[in-house]
Amino acid sequence: MADYIHPYRDTEFVLDEVLGFDRLCTDLGLTEVSGELAAAVLAEAGKLGAEVLAPLNAVGDREGVRLTEEGVREAPGFAEAYKLFSASGWCSLTAPEAFGGQALPNVLGTAVSEVWHAANMSFALCPLLTLGAVEALLHHAASELQALYLPRLVSGEWAGTMNLTEPDAGTDLAAVKSRAVPEGDHYRISGQKIFISWGDHQMTSNVIHLVLARLPGAPAGVKGISLFLVPKYLPDAAGEPGERNDVRCVSLEHKLGIHASPTCTMSFGDQGGAIGYLIGAPHSGLACMFTMMNHARQAVGLQGLAIAERAWQDARAYARERLQGTRRDGSRYPIIHFPDVRRMLMQMKASTEAMRALALIASAELDRARHASADAARAQGRVELYTPIIKGWLTEMAQEVTSLAIQVHGGMGYVEETGVARHFRDARILPIYEGTNGVQAMDLVGRKTLANGGALLAGLLDEIETTLGELRHDSRCASLAGPLAEALDAARQARQHLLDGAADDPVLSGSVAFNVLMLLGYLCGGWAMARSALAAATALDAGRGDPAFLEAKLVTARFYAEHLLPRTRALLTSVLAGSESTMALDEEQF
Repeated sequence: MADYIHPYRDTEFVLDEVLGFDRLCTDLGLTEVSGELAAAVLAEAGKLGAEVLAPLNAVGDREGVRLTEEGVREAPGFAEAYKLFSASGWCSLTAPEAFGGQALPNVLGTAVSEVWHAANMSFALCPLLTLGAVEALLHHAASELQALYLPRLVSGEWAGTMNLTEPDAGTDLAAVKSRAVPEGDHYRISGQKIFISWGDHQMTSNVIHLVLARLPGAPAGVKGISLFLVPKYLPDAAGEPGERNDVRCVSLEHKLGIHASPTCTMSFGDQGGAIGYLIGAPHSGLACMFTMMNHARQAVGLQGLAIAERAWQDARAYARERLQGTRRDGSRYPIIHFPDVRRMLMQMKASTEAMRALALIASAELDRARHASADAARAQGRVELYTPIIKGWLTEMAQEVTSLAIQVHGGMGYVEETGVARHFRDARILPIYEGTNGVQAMDLVGRKTLANGGALLAGLLDEIETTLGELRHDSRCASLAGPLAEALDAARQARQHLLDGAADDPVLSGSVAFNVLMLLGYLCGGWAMARSALAAATALDAGRGDPAFLEAKLVTARFYAEHLLPRTRALLTSVLAGSESTMALDEEQF
């Protein structure tokens, strides 16, 4: 198994050449942030990921976590790694300065987070969830709660979690039964939550749970859910962890992958009720939690990229080293010479580079939504449109890339000792948690398309059309225009089919949503690669950068256009087929 190496050249290329990082920072008013600073940050992140986190990945997968009388014990080496991680300031990278953060752009934070998830996804889930908790508190918590909890969460001294799911309330949060009873300036929380990632551990001195629960007399359904902050230890007068709260992990799930990330069943109120504090207004908990969930959904998409990158690196190294062919003179040569292996490697390379470019393009829109007031409304709409695509398409592509990594290894890939099976197992959760990809697809089709008459999607498609014009006028990139134009036409047809048919066919959107999501994912990936190719051509013409790297970028973009963009036509065929055969059978006929 190859050592993890941060793909800094590709990340810096997207930041500098595709996104124009320096110009972006100027537009956002972040005058002290530059591409030079970003490169230094990424170099340090790559070093920590490769030297500290990546070596713990196999250990965590093998050893897992344990539930003891004192609580959950993390995998060997994780506590020491987390201490170094937080002490080095990585938890505070993008948080506001008012709470101890470094206020760096979100797009740089996204680039850095890829390192953590590629090096050790189980470990990286802990700070991922803490960042989501920070987002929720920043947007919705009272100033007193912010002052007490945010500095410690931002520093990484404390960790955060998200407690939504219950035994009878998974995707259907309207069925949440956990209760919150008022008691003075706080509430007594009781109930059980399941599938809580990093719900308990000893790496931090406190764990802060954000919990959905119902107040007495709350309306039925999602309109009756409120959000509460429930600390593992109640802060004392000095703000330090004091009395143990009435919340505990009572069991751990035994999972297919991410073995070193404890997935907990959390029990609140076994001894009278856990003390919690209301976040936001009563009955507005779902809206508050969506702030955290939307952050997590883009982060999970990034996990798809990261685990695909890790699998691609292992497959590439194995293909270069594995001697399988024999020449007439008896000399041997590695399997990377075989066309079918090249096909798989090119598919992995093109997919991963498209995923990275798209993830960073989407992340930059979040920066524009937060900082650029003149463009904020457009950028926020684009963020909302991108979120289900990033979560859904990137995580589905991760299934394919990690599976191909096993295939490149042949029989050795099916053996745990080579390590690539671990990536496949770890990746399988990604289309499921933080809202299944079916839920993401329905969100994309319903809230993000039908609800606004397709206006958000039309704006994106028009921007892709502009890129098409640029391709046609660039001799190095003109060959990409045809495949991208066909994919764009497929997206326009799918959009119109939804707008024309959804009102008359109540199950149409649900029947075709996933294929619409995947169609738009491939299209956006192709657009990202087209923008990358244009940037590479510009750099080559200017004599800037490494010519070999830039030429490879052009070839990879062409492979994507020739071999992955055509999938949009098949997806369109399925979308246009509608719902009839999908819904035709009675339940008993399945």
